[in-house]
Amino acid sequence: MEIEQLEKVAAQVRRDIVRMVHGCQSGHPGGSLGCTDLLVALYFERMKLNEKDGKVVFDMDGAGEDLFFLSNGHISPLLYSVLARKGYFPVSELATFRKLNSRLQGHPTPHEHLEGIRIASGSLGQGMSVAIGAALAKKLNNDTSLVYVLMGDGEQQEGQVWEAATFAPHHKVDNLIAVIDLNGQQIDGPTAKVMDNRDLGAKYAAFGWEVMEVEEGNDMASVVKALYEAKSKAGHAKPIMIILHTGMGYGVDFMMGSHKWHGVAPNDEQLAAALAQLEESMGDY
Repeated sequence: MEIEQLEKVAAQVRRDIVRMVHGCQSGHPGGSLGCTDLLVALYFERMKLNEKDGKVVFDMDGAGEDLFFLSNGHISPLLYSVLARKGYFPVSELATFRKLNSRLQGHPTPHEHLEGIRIASGSLGQGMSVAIGAALAKKLNNDTSLVYVLMGDGEQQEGQVWEAATFAPHHKVDNLIAVIDLNGQQIDGPTAKVMDNRDLGAKYAAFGWEVMEVEEGNDMASVVKALYEAKSKAGHAKPIMIILHTGMGYGVDFMMGSHKWHGVAPNDEQLAAALAQLEESMGDY
């Protein structure tokens, strides 16, 4: 897709996010909005997916296709919207987000064979370990496709992340592309005040990762370029880490840059103000 088309998809996904969280008065809009450009670029441009007759075909095995794992599972509104807009399940199902008996719960789970979801996530710190396992399985099966995982920057305070960070370079898991959403915010405030991560790029480089720093994580062209560059670095004996600088709540002016929108739903007036800033390009659900 052209960058302008991807930007239109991203605007629609952001509309979906604020509407979903508003509809149940629960959820996490801030990080979801901030990571929208990344997931749209992955699913609509970068990742190799299994398709038949122009439609995505999902199976749990994922052989021959790139895989994505969402470690910071609280930004599920984003993942659900992208999966629905890509055709994994009906867009109308987004209206059931966090409702009773819905497949679209607050944190993703393969509930009732929910297409596009391979693991339950949201217990922070676990996603990279899962992604490493999937990447090693692909190597054992001579599958040359890639594995992607997204983590939050607050999530880097979890010990299991650093066990995985040590394991991947030692075992040359070079078909893994990890991304950290570096927005500087977590539920209790700025990450620098809660527990300062300091220089994450330097840390991962010291552990043996190939590190890329992307300063404009909400510029679609920059994100797409970075993902293509990351793929070119795969297969060279090192896992790849993208430090993606994003803005919490990006795209909605009154949500941007504040940890207060980590897990708060907009009211009716705030929803209207948010939607006025976001283009409807694919039709609301």
